[in-house]
Amino acid sequence: MPRVNIAGLGAGELSQLPLGIYRKLLKAEHLYLRTAEHPVVQELEQEGLRFYSFDHIYENQPQFDLVYEHIIEELIGAAWKYNTIHYVVPGHPLTAESTVQMLLQKEKEGRLEVNILGGQSFLDPMFTALKIDPNDGFQLLDATAFAARDVQMTQHVIISQVYDAMMASEVKLTLMEKYPDEYDVMLVTAAGTTSENIQKLPLYKIDGQMKVDNLTALYVPPVTNEELLHHEFTTLRQVIAQLRAPDGCPWDKKQTHQSLKKYLIEESYEVLDAIDQEDDEHLQEELGDVLLQVLLHAQIGEEDGFFTMDDVIETLTTKMIRRHPHVFGEAIAETEGQVNENWETIKKAEKNEDSLLADIPASMPALMRAYELQKKAAKVGFDWGDDAPMWKKLQEETAEWLYEVKHGTQETMKKEFGDLLFVVVNLGRFYKLHPEESLHMTNRKFFERFSYIEEALDKQNRTPEQTTLEEMDVLWEKAKTHLKGENDE
Repeated sequence: MPRVNIAGLGAGELSQLPLGIYRKLLKAEHLYLRTAEHPVVQELEQEGLRFYSFDHIYENQPQFDLVYEHIIEELIGAAWKYNTIHYVVPGHPLTAESTVQMLLQKEKEGRLEVNILGGQSFLDPMFTALKIDPNDGFQLLDATAFAARDVQMTQHVIISQVYDAMMASEVKLTLMEKYPDEYDVMLVTAAGTTSENIQKLPLYKIDGQMKVDNLTALYVPPVTNEELLHHEFTTLRQVIAQLRAPDGCPWDKKQTHQSLKKYLIEESYEVLDAIDQEDDEHLQEELGDVLLQVLLHAQIGEEDGFFTMDDVIETLTTKMIRRHPHVFGEAIAETEGQVNENWETIKKAEKNEDSLLADIPASMPALMRAYELQKKAAKVGFDWGDDAPMWKKLQEETAEWLYEVKHGTQETMKKEFGDLLFVVVNLGRFYKLHPEESLHMTNRKFFERFSYIEEALDKQNRTPEQTTLEEMDVLWEKAKTHLKGENDE
């Protein structure tokens, strides 16, 4: 089996290179360097070191993953040709070295044998230069594969491979999704060498500093100001837990799943109102209020020992992946109709319920439930194909309701009125009109017009109670004209 011996060049200078590695490099045959752009290489060359470098691949290929794949294939080819080769990387082979991890994967596949000789990581001199203890909480992240979601703001964060101004700019923009623009960070170059340089500067300035190279890393100190963590989900969970704690808020502590039901409904409708107002700032606030209800229920579930917020998230994530096989699996769904069909099929298999309508909650608002019941029944063909029978049915139900108004009781009137509403919902559904949305618009319109009447009467030092219906009707017509003009603007 061909072998690849992998050694690290250390953090910067020859004096930092372990003696054992130094001796092995000088004796090594078939020596391959990921890059010769390292201070140690120049010193070793003066001592007669001969090697092959992959720097030319970086120059000809802008994408790192393709560069690394090319390097791995060349190394495997050389290993099979010479039986044993030496591969040398900056720092330590097992610290921030993608090509080494790729070689280890090839070893698992049985294509070669990998032997790690060692080396000095840049982390030790970084910790020394920054005077930090990684035991307090530490993250090492790669600038070339960096996302804001990876950052733990309460820990020491070191970001490697900030090798030029463009990479520094990408890192800056990513970090500014979580940190303030003025947050103090440090660019550390050639840590532990005689050329060590530490630049402390605001985050927004890091790409304007040209003193960055392939020995540069960015250090982001832990956040100690609690207000800077207010946008973190973990902080919100801690706040909710504190509200429910023994020394928390008396109101929050006494809430139960049952007592909170009405608030979830209220907050949901306030979200709808913010959407209708097209007020993004208000929508942001109201969505937060809905999230508050979710977190309170999750906290109660955790206290009762039944489920936690993590369980809620896991259940939802698993469900979304399972119900979207066209995104996360092999299924095909190119239209919205195909997506809905797949969704219902998967959902039915999950529920394993006898009735097609069983998954429509009885607690849902009546108009909305009528709509959902009709829609679900229509999917199996229980529906009129056109609107003519619906209009006929509306006439029948109207006549039956009017009859009960004249001759029936409160209960019989209620029954026929319900039948009438059910038919109206069916008609609206035929024309793709949702009853809740439609009635919500009408309610809002009524509110605005009646508010106009109240304001007009207030200017006359009168109240609605002091006004006749005929006078209010006149103002109502004025409101229709006035508000229509405002909405047209």
